[in-house]
Amino acid sequence: MINRAAVILKYKAPFIQWVNDADPYKDNPGITLESENKDCTVYLILEDDAENLEEWISLNFKQLFESEIKDWYTDESLWPKNRNRKLFDKWFDLECHSVLIDTVDGKIVDDEI
Repeated sequence: MINRAAVILKYKAPFIQWVNDADPYKDNPGITLESENKDCTVYLILEDDAENLEEWISLNFKQLFESEIKDWYTDESLWPKNRNRKLFDKWFDLECHSVLIDTVDGKIVDDEI
């Protein structure tokens, strides 16, 4: 077991609608909720933060929000202007898992270093 918890953001329909509406090319068929929630980003947090998840989300939702929308569009002019907690809650469902077991013998490596 590792001393982290996992937070997973699942897209809701309004987020998918924003992605499709904001598409600057408008020539693709669009994405679906089902296709995009098959493989989600996992955010590792401290175990203690998982016990106070609502507080942690309140302190970190802007970073999570921007991380998710930046994966879709790096042009910030396409981003929603009012990225507040209310919109975050409307666009994302949260899952938190507090038991993580590393089943690999190798080191965990940060590929951005």
